[in-house]
Amino acid sequence: MGIKDFFKRFKSKSEPEGYVEIEQKQKTEQGKVTVQIEKLDEFSDAERIQRKIREGMILFVKVKGLKDKNIDELKRAIERIKKTCLAVNGDIAGVSDDWIVATPGHAQVHREVVEKGEEID
Repeated sequence: MGIKDFFKRFKSKSEPEGYVEIEQKQKTEQGKVTVQIEKLDEFSDAERIQRKIREGMILFVKVKGLKDKNIDELKRAIERIKKTCLAVNGDIAGVSDDWIVATPGHAQVHREVVEKGEEID
């Protein structure tokens, strides 16, 4: 028995070389995206909104409640939400004085450049 014969015993005979197949997550319904409406009435509501963004949901957030109570708390809450959006490669934009939209990485807010004095149809 030679050295080659000794090491051949340890070599696996049926080890397939090549690729490992990885299963992809199946989407429940193809082409469907979840959009939710949320309220930001307290600073603590920002945590719930952040969690939903991390879960991949697009959110329209009504900020009027917190805006009427405490503008500084509103700024802090929006800054927290903004950091979460940036962390997941998402986007955040003001829709009006009372609403914002926050998206995860698979969605983007389209912004049109509007000239001063021009109205959007």
